[in-house]
Amino acid sequence: MKYAELADLYRRLEKTTLKTLKTKFVSDFLKKAPDELLDIIPYLILGKVFPDWDERELGVGEKLLIKAVSMATGVPEREIENSVRDTGDLGESVALALEKKKQKSFFSQPLTIKRVYNTFVKIAEASGQGSQDRKLKYLANLFMDAQPEEGKYLARTVLGTMRTGVAEGLMRDAIASAFGVKAELVERAYMLTSDFGYVARVAKLKGNEGLSKVRIQVGKPIRPMLAQNAANVKEALVEMGGKAAFEIKYDGARVQVHKDGDRVVIYSRRLENVTKSIPEVVDAVLESVKPEKAIVEGELVAVGEGGKPRPFQYVLRRFRRKYNIEEMIEKIPLELNLFDVLYVDGDGMIDTPFSERRKKLEEIISQNERIRLAEQLVTTSADEAEEFYQRALELGHEGLMAKRLDSVYEPGNRGKKWLKIKPTMEDLDLVIIGAEWGEGRRAHLLGSFLVAAFDPHSGQFVPVGKVGSGFTDEDLAEFTKMLKPLIVREEGKYVEIEPKVVIQVTYQEIQKSPKYESGFALRFPRYVALREDKSPEEADTIERIAQLYEFQERFKAKR
Repeated sequence: MKYAELADLYRRLEKTTLKTLKTKFVSDFLKKAPDELLDIIPYLILGKVFPDWDERELGVGEKLLIKAVSMATGVPEREIENSVRDTGDLGESVALALEKKKQKSFFSQPLTIKRVYNTFVKIAEASGQGSQDRKLKYLANLFMDAQPEEGKYLARTVLGTMRTGVAEGLMRDAIASAFGVKAELVERAYMLTSDFGYVARVAKLKGNEGLSKVRIQVGKPIRPMLAQNAANVKEALVEMGGKAAFEIKYDGARVQVHKDGDRVVIYSRRLENVTKSIPEVVDAVLESVKPEKAIVEGELVAVGEGGKPRPFQYVLRRFRRKYNIEEMIEKIPLELNLFDVLYVDGDGMIDTPFSERRKKLEEIISQNERIRLAEQLVTTSADEAEEFYQRALELGHEGLMAKRLDSVYEPGNRGKKWLKIKPTMEDLDLVIIGAEWGEGRRAHLLGSFLVAAFDPHSGQFVPVGKVGSGFTDEDLAEFTKMLKPLIVREEGKYVEIEPKVVIQVTYQEIQKSPKYESGFALRFPRYVALREDKSPEEADTIERIAQLYEFQERFKAKR
């Protein structure tokens, strides 16, 4: 299958904002895709090469890409760089360079999707001495045979800046439409495997029956079950049916641990592979987790002096570190608090009641200095639970989780079987949906950000305020670089951003507001931290903001 066909799909997706039309375009493309390409085409359509959980990455920046295009076309690097300043898009500038191509390969041949993908794999797997030169050669060979439009989308794929508006929900619907299967079965299979390529192949070759038989696979992360908020311990206990398991809610980063013999893979809550950055946790898992094969979940906490928990940002610093890891092990020691088990030696446990999963977890874990079981209290007493809650806060933790004892594990679902209990006037985790370019010396940077909460009724992210304070120049440079690929529309100084990035925001109070569709506005919001560990689906909801507003007003009335 020629890459030009995929490039044409990108072009058509880019030209429409209609979700139904985008879904049809993707569905039609999947229908005609050869079976041997089904594993890779969904991710290429999403503008990726590998699933997020795959530890392989291309490791190609703009400079190396420009050098490769220059080598392939004969157009000077400086000319391509100047073109990027004019177009604002390296993909467009690559297309212009290919139109000016000064040299043609005698052995030039049309690009195929298989060749493009195999080349990307070679680039990702190039390592050691001379790896950059090999990556450069692989890229140049692709661009040498690329037509201008193909080059534009090759560049965007390499840099992760596709901008076609195809997200997970649309891909799910397109797979269902393409192969005449139920969308809910596609969703279920994806929640269990996090692998659209695998799901598309099963849907085509085995239909609904095959999708219904998809099971958990060690090495492929499961979408995490999410929790809603509870106002207090009493409300949580009522919601749980009068008896619940209360667990300490640690201020750390949620992880999913996959053990297969002597191989351990650890995924963040966003299902990114963070194994290499925390080798001491891998060693502790091998020592602690008894079964040959298992999948367990827990909260990774950074530990300070006297065993006190440190803010979750310290764990994120560990996740980002690629070099001098031994030094970071000493500086930021970690402790893993396990709270669930999803798979043990061939048996999937997500349909097992939580109380039984906890018993199994206790059986298979040998606690050590780095791995512990999350502290738990099972009770019918609100007073006992309140006392446990206050102790958790005194120890420096976030609060409590309340869990129904009969609850099954529902991958990717945010229901009321798990509830979070935290102090009322807490910071919020919100999603960036827009931004404005700065002024003066910050004119080249995005300077303020429109933040939103999720509205479960409309299925949309609705704005609750603009955040412009709390950022350093370094923060703004980082956010500009991160958000530019996510820009979907520009109007004057304002840009609309695809809802992908979550930030932690503090504020003075919540106000009712007719200005925003949400009906609420944050007064004096201020940036606190980037929440790289959270997906947009895990950000705070409008329901939570309404709840906090009610608490706030009750508190004012009592004063």
